[in-house]
Amino acid sequence: MGPPGISEDVTQQLSKPKIVQATNVACPNYWAGDSVSLQCTASVGHITFGTGHQIYRSTILPAIEAAETEVILVTCFWARSETLDDLNDSLRELSAKAQRKNTTVRVRLCFSSSSLWQKLSQSSSIKGHVWPQAQWRSYLGLPDIDELQGLDVEIKSVIQLPFSVMHPKFVIIDREHVLLPSCNVSWENWFEGCIGLRGSVVQQFVRFWQCFWASDGDEQAVTTFSNSSTTPTPAARATVSARGPYSRNLGVQAVPAMFLPSPHHRFDLPWLSSNRAPQTPLNIYLLTLFARAEREIYIQTPNLTSEVVLSEILASLERGVNVTIVTSRKLMRLEQIITAGTTTGRCVRRLIRQYEGLRERDKTAAEGDLELGLVVHKSGRLIIRFYEPRAATDPDVVEPVQSHLKLTLVDGSIAVFGSGNMDRASWHTSQELGLALSSEALVEAIWQALSKAMEGRSTTVYDSD
Repeated sequence: MGPPGISEDVTQQLSKPKIVQATNVACPNYWAGDSVSLQCTASVGHITFGTGHQIYRSTILPAIEAAETEVILVTCFWARSETLDDLNDSLRELSAKAQRKNTTVRVRLCFSSSSLWQKLSQSSSIKGHVWPQAQWRSYLGLPDIDELQGLDVEIKSVIQLPFSVMHPKFVIIDREHVLLPSCNVSWENWFEGCIGLRGSVVQQFVRFWQCFWASDGDEQAVTTFSNSSTTPTPAARATVSARGPYSRNLGVQAVPAMFLPSPHHRFDLPWLSSNRAPQTPLNIYLLTLFARAEREIYIQTPNLTSEVVLSEILASLERGVNVTIVTSRKLMRLEQIITAGTTTGRCVRRLIRQYEGLRERDKTAAEGDLELGLVVHKSGRLIIRFYEPRAATDPDVVEPVQSHLKLTLVDGSIAVFGSGNMDRASWHTSQELGLALSSEALVEAIWQALSKAMEGRSTTVYDSD
């Protein structure tokens, strides 16, 4: 069993006056004083691993095309790419379907960053920028409005300079079904993941969107949707190679969950600011989860530069908890240096040195304990792996070259998905969004699917055993 009652523990921490006061000045902040409202349940339909383009083609775009009333797509980075080309085709198909039915489907596209020009020219107002139709094609690579006559489309971007991006990625279909991917609408061929969700968790995503992204008129929009909670997710497209994305039906119902928003904060140079991370629901949950881990922690993250996380990992190892970390060797190194003043490689090497110091201390203490007949303390096992692409065997299948998945598994009973990396940018600056799921059956199914998808895709750089 994993840590008992962690959601209740986190809820109590979020209810402390000092944290409520800090939350009140954040955006969004709707859970301030009512943190219990972040608890919910989720039915998890499937999990898919592959490149971002593969996940969009196999999972997200079929769901968009099947929408009846509304599509809300939130991403961080927006770039011209095969993914965007296919999204455009799906929007055209959705528009044509709506016109055939003589209806209109509402589409809201939300992103943070698309280009250097956009970052420098857009206002840093938290209300964001609504893109005029005349700029859709030229600046964003989207179809003209005359190709989307069956859709009510709004496109909005929000960014806070210099480095506070809105990092969440999720898709809401008809306010009944949510897709939670790690990938952007972009061109990178990275290893990504996506889960499909139904249940009360969907309203958590809707509320988050309403409180941060929705424009005037959308916030209070009330639409009656058909009750199709048992409708299955559209099947993957047959054009996607079986050796491309790996998808597994999970079918786990009514999983206890906690929605974990993390508002953006002003960027400060790492050497001029405290290592203490803002006390957001996501940060508090992860720190509490690490502190209460009893047996094992598995972390897969694009980068690892957060001092807060590194300290908790070391503390967990010292308690005897086994820790496995899978990360990328050289992913976005310039961004790491700017936002954290260090790199994943340096942090990994330092963690290994500190851990080996623990083992030496264990060894010295053990000699004295044996003489006194005491139980010998032993630090947990540390395994660190770097993502490594498989050797190319099929020129028609694109192989992910780096890992961009954000996933934490603890004690075989709790999984945390979302947008947050274990780097300083995610923990201190950017807006993030996570979802904690508590179920041994679900975590076991996720682990089996991930293990299959990761076969031949990592190299071990350190194993203490």
